[in-house]
Amino acid sequence: MDIINIGILTLSDRASSGIYEDKATCEVERVLSSYIKNQIIFHKELIADDYDEIVKKLIFLSDEKKCDFIVTSGGTGPALRDVTPEATEAVCDKMMPGFGELMRQESLKFVPTAILSRQSAGIRGKSFILNLPGNPKAIKECLEPVFPAIPYCIDLIGGAYIENNEDNIKIFRPKKK
Repeated sequence: MDIINIGILTLSDRASSGIYEDKATCEVERVLSSYIKNQIIFHKELIADDYDEIVKKLIFLSDEKKCDFIVTSGGTGPALRDVTPEATEAVCDKMMPGFGELMRQESLKFVPTAILSRQSAGIRGKSFILNLPGNPKAIKECLEPVFPAIPYCIDLIGGAYIENNEDNIKIFRPKKK
Protein backbone atom coordinates (compact mmCIF):
# COMPACT_ATOMS: atom_id res chain seq x y z
CA MET A 1 0.00 0.00 0.00
CA ASP A 2 1.42 3.40 -1.00
CA ILE A 3 2.41 5.96 1.62
CA ILE A 4 0.41 9.14 1.01
CA ASN A 5 2.02 12.55 1.49
CA ILE A 6 -0.56 15.17 2.39
CA GLY A 7 0.17 18.85 2.86
CA ILE A 8 -2.07 20.88 5.14
CA LEU A 9 -1.59 24.62 4.69
CA THR A 10 -3.66 26.62 7.17
CA LEU A 11 -4.06 30.34 6.51
CA SER A 12 -4.95 32.58 9.41
CA ASP A 13 -3.52 35.91 10.50
CA ARG A 14 -4.84 35.45 14.04
CA ALA A 15 -3.94 31.79 14.58
CA SER A 16 -0.46 32.23 13.09
CA SER A 17 0.20 35.12 15.49
CA GLY A 18 -1.08 33.19 18.52
CA ILE A 19 -4.27 35.23 19.08
CA TYR A 20 -6.30 32.02 19.02
CA GLU A 21 -5.72 28.30 18.66
CA ASP A 22 -5.58 26.74 15.20
CA LYS A 23 -8.36 24.14 15.14
CA ALA A 24 -8.59 23.78 11.37
CA THR A 25 -5.35 21.84 10.87
CA CYS A 26 -6.25 19.05 13.29
CA GLU A 27 -9.78 18.83 11.81
CA VAL A 28 -8.41 18.35 8.28
CA GLU A 29 -6.02 15.70 9.63
CA ARG A 30 -8.81 13.96 11.57
CA VAL A 31 -11.22 13.81 8.62
CA LEU A 32 -8.62 12.65 6.09
CA SER A 33 -7.27 10.01 8.51
CA SER A 34 -10.79 8.62 8.81
CA TYR A 35 -11.21 8.49 5.01
CA ILE A 36 -7.81 7.06 3.99
CA LYS A 37 -6.53 3.55 4.84
CA ASN A 38 -2.94 4.13 3.71
CA GLN A 39 -0.19 5.33 5.99
CA ILE A 40 -0.21 9.13 5.75
CA ILE A 41 2.64 11.55 6.27
CA PHE A 42 1.18 14.96 7.05
CA HIS A 43 3.24 18.05 6.22
CA LYS A 44 1.62 20.88 8.21
CA GLU A 45 2.14 24.61 7.84
CA LEU A 46 0.35 27.49 9.60
CA ILE A 47 0.93 30.91 8.09
CA ALA A 48 -0.69 34.34 7.82
CA ASP A 49 -2.94 35.30 4.91
CA ASP A 50 -0.11 36.54 2.70
CA TYR A 51 -0.24 35.93 -1.04
CA ASP A 52 3.52 35.56 -1.60
CA GLU A 53 3.92 33.24 1.40
CA ILE A 54 0.97 31.08 0.30
CA VAL A 55 2.46 30.74 -3.20
CA LYS A 56 5.85 29.84 -1.69
CA LYS A 57 4.36 27.19 0.64
CA LEU A 58 2.18 25.62 -2.06
CA ILE A 59 5.23 25.28 -4.33
CA PHE A 60 7.28 23.86 -1.43
CA LEU A 61 4.62 21.27 -0.53
CA SER A 62 4.17 20.24 -4.16
CA ASP A 63 7.70 20.38 -5.55
CA GLU A 64 9.90 19.74 -2.50
CA LYS A 65 7.74 17.57 -0.22
CA LYS A 66 6.12 15.79 -3.19
CA CYS A 67 2.65 15.89 -1.62
CA ASP A 68 0.04 13.90 -3.51
CA PHE A 69 -2.74 16.00 -1.97
CA ILE A 70 -2.50 19.51 -0.55
CA VAL A 71 -5.38 20.92 1.46
CA THR A 72 -5.55 24.59 2.32
CA SER A 73 -7.85 25.86 5.04
CA GLY A 74 -8.80 29.52 5.25
CA GLY A 75 -8.53 32.58 3.08
CA THR A 76 -11.41 31.70 0.75
CA GLY A 77 -13.84 34.45 1.71
CA PRO A 78 -14.39 37.93 0.26
CA ALA A 79 -12.24 39.84 2.81
CA LEU A 80 -9.32 41.83 1.44
CA ARG A 81 -6.76 39.46 3.03
CA ASP A 82 -8.49 36.32 1.66
CA VAL A 83 -6.20 35.44 -1.24
CA THR A 84 -5.89 31.64 -1.11
CA PRO A 85 -7.77 30.99 -4.40
CA GLU A 86 -5.62 33.54 -6.23
CA ALA A 87 -2.41 31.98 -4.87
CA THR A 88 -3.66 28.51 -5.78
CA GLU A 89 -4.46 29.56 -9.33
CA ALA A 90 -1.02 31.16 -9.66
CA VAL A 91 0.78 27.87 -8.93
CA CYS A 92 -1.52 25.43 -10.73
CA ASP A 93 -1.14 24.01 -14.22
CA LYS A 94 -4.88 23.25 -14.39
CA MET A 95 -7.84 24.47 -12.37
CA MET A 96 -10.64 22.08 -11.41
CA PRO A 97 -13.71 24.34 -10.93
CA GLY A 98 -16.19 21.52 -10.27
CA PHE A 99 -14.78 20.96 -6.78
CA GLY A 100 -15.49 24.53 -5.65
CA GLU A 101 -18.90 24.49 -7.28
CA LEU A 102 -19.92 21.32 -5.43
CA MET A 103 -18.54 22.50 -2.08
CA ARG A 104 -20.49 25.77 -2.30
CA GLN A 105 -23.66 23.92 -3.33
CA GLU A 106 -23.38 21.53 -0.38
CA SER A 107 -22.45 24.31 2.07
CA LEU A 108 -25.60 26.23 1.16
CA LYS A 109 -27.55 23.45 2.89
CA PHE A 110 -25.95 24.56 6.17
CA VAL A 111 -25.45 28.34 5.88
CA PRO A 112 -26.74 30.97 3.42
CA THR A 113 -23.40 32.80 3.41
CA ALA A 114 -21.76 29.82 1.65
CA ILE A 115 -22.21 31.73 -1.59
CA LEU A 116 -19.49 34.10 -0.31
CA SER A 117 -16.92 31.32 -0.26
CA ARG A 118 -14.43 31.04 -3.10
CA GLN A 119 -13.13 27.50 -2.65
CA SER A 120 -11.26 26.15 -5.62
CA ALA A 121 -9.06 23.25 -6.64
CA GLY A 122 -6.26 22.69 -9.07
CA ILE A 123 -3.34 20.55 -10.16
CA ARG A 124 0.35 21.35 -9.93
CA GLY A 125 2.46 18.57 -11.40
CA LYS A 126 1.47 15.41 -9.49
CA SER A 127 -0.18 17.33 -6.63
CA PHE A 128 -3.90 17.92 -6.28
CA ILE A 129 -4.64 21.14 -4.34
CA LEU A 130 -8.00 21.75 -2.65
CA ASN A 131 -9.04 24.99 -0.92
CA LEU A 132 -11.32 24.58 2.09
CA PRO A 133 -12.88 27.20 4.35
CA GLY A 134 -11.16 27.99 7.65
CA ASN A 135 -14.12 27.15 9.87
CA PRO A 136 -13.43 23.70 11.41
CA LYS A 137 -17.14 22.75 11.22
CA ALA A 138 -17.18 23.49 7.47
CA ILE A 139 -14.14 21.33 6.75
CA LYS A 140 -15.95 17.97 6.88
CA GLU A 141 -19.07 19.50 5.29
CA CYS A 142 -16.95 20.49 2.28
CA LEU A 143 -14.62 17.48 2.11
CA GLU A 144 -17.33 14.84 2.29
CA PRO A 145 -19.06 15.59 -1.03
CA VAL A 146 -15.84 16.02 -3.06
CA PHE A 147 -13.56 13.36 -1.57
CA PRO A 148 -15.11 10.46 -3.57
CA ALA A 149 -13.53 11.91 -6.75
CA ILE A 150 -10.15 12.89 -5.27
CA PRO A 151 -8.35 9.49 -5.25
CA TYR A 152 -9.17 8.91 -8.93
CA CYS A 153 -8.07 12.46 -9.79
CA ILE A 154 -4.75 11.77 -8.04
CA ASP A 155 -4.46 8.48 -10.00
CA LEU A 156 -4.91 10.39 -13.26
CA ILE A 157 -2.11 12.86 -12.48
CA GLY A 158 0.34 10.14 -11.43
CA GLY A 159 0.12 10.46 -7.65
CA ALA A 160 0.09 7.72 -5.03
CA TYR A 161 -2.78 5.21 -4.95
CA ILE A 162 -5.19 6.16 -2.15
CA GLU A 163 -7.20 3.37 -0.58
CA ASN A 164 -10.33 4.49 1.22
CA ASN A 165 -11.82 3.33 4.49
CA GLU A 166 -15.13 1.92 3.20
CA ASP A 167 -16.75 2.31 6.64
CA ASN A 168 -16.33 6.09 6.50
CA ILE A 169 -16.50 7.08 2.83
CA LYS A 170 -17.11 5.57 -0.59
CA ILE A 171 -14.94 6.63 -3.50
CA PHE A 172 -15.35 6.25 -7.25
CA ARG A 173 -12.92 4.68 -9.68
CA PRO A 174 -13.99 3.32 -13.06
CA LYS A 175 -14.05 -0.46 -13.27
CA LYS A 176 -11.01 -1.92 -15.02
CA LYS A 177 -11.80 -3.82 -18.23
